[in-house]
Amino acid sequence: MELIRGLHNLRPHHRGCVGTVGAFDGVHRGHQALFDSLIETGRELNLPTVAICFEPLPREYFFPSDSPARLMSFREKFVALQALGLDRVLRIRFTDTFRAMRAEEFIKQVFVDGLGIRHIVVGDDLRFGAGRKGDANVLRAAGKDFGFAVEDTASVVSGDERISSSRIRNCLEQADFSTAEELLGRPFSLTGKVVYGRQLGRTLGVPTANMEMHRFRAPLDGVYAVEVPINGRLHRGVANVGTRPTIGDRTTAILEVHLLDYSGNLYGKTIDVVFKHRLRNEQKFDSIEVLRNTIHNDIAQCRSWFGIE
Repeated sequence: MELIRGLHNLRPHHRGCVGTVGAFDGVHRGHQALFDSLIETGRELNLPTVAICFEPLPREYFFPSDSPARLMSFREKFVALQALGLDRVLRIRFTDTFRAMRAEEFIKQVFVDGLGIRHIVVGDDLRFGAGRKGDANVLRAAGKDFGFAVEDTASVVSGDERISSSRIRNCLEQADFSTAEELLGRPFSLTGKVVYGRQLGRTLGVPTANMEMHRFRAPLDGVYAVEVPINGRLHRGVANVGTRPTIGDRTTAILEVHLLDYSGNLYGKTIDVVFKHRLRNEQKFDSIEVLRNTIHNDIAQCRSWFGIE
C-alpha cells in the first residue's frame, strides 16, 4: 500500500480513484464495512482505492490536551488499512489552512483537482470543512457538478448499539476487553518500538520493555495482564500504561511491559501488546520500596490469572 505524504506529493498517476475520508480511529468493524464497500466499488470500476486521513486529528489540533485518547497511532492505522487491502493512504497535515477551508473548497482542492475522484464512500457521521458543515449532502451536490458519485454506508450495530470509536474507548476504560474485541473485530492491542528507558525496572529486579506510544494519552491506564507475540511465540507479561506518576514523568503516555520468564533483547524491535485483564489501577507510591513490593505482587497476580506456576 502506498502512503502519499501530503497534497504536494500527488502525481498525475494518482488521479482517477475511489476514496473515502475520515479519522478511522481503531479501524473497527464499522470502518471495515465502509472499506469493504470501497474496495468492491474499486474493483467494479477498475480504479485504485484511497483513504484520506488527517494528522494530527482535527480534534487533537483544536484541543491537544483534552481530545479523546487515540485507539491507534498513525502507524497502527496504516498497518490495519493495509491489511484490509487498500491501495493508497493520503495523509494530510491538519493546519490552520485546512481549519479555515470551507467544505466546498476542500472538495474542489482534494477530491477534484488533487485526486480526480470518481466515487466517494462515506459514513453516516461524516463532517468536514470549516465549522464541520460538510456532509454527504454537500458531497452529493458537488458530485453533480464535478462528475463523481457518493455512496452512504449505514452504521454497523452490535448489541442494539452503533459501533463507534467512543464506544470502544468506554469499553477499554472499564477493562471490558471481550466487548472491545467484538466491536474491533480483533483483540485490542498497542503497538510500539522498544526504546531505552530509565532502567528503573532493572534496579527493582523487574526489567521492562519501554515502548514509544506516539500519542498524548492512551485509551486505558493501569496495570494489566497481557500477551506479546514475539517471533511466532506467545509470551505473557505485566504491562503498565499511564504517565509514570511515582517517577514524576507526566508529559506523555508511557507503556512498560515486563515479560514473564523472558531474557531476550527487545531494544529496537516493534512489538504488539494484547490486553487481557486489568490487575489494578495506576497509583502513586510513597517510596520505591513500596513500588517494588507492589510490582512483585502484580507479577504474582498475573501468573495466577494465566495459570502459570
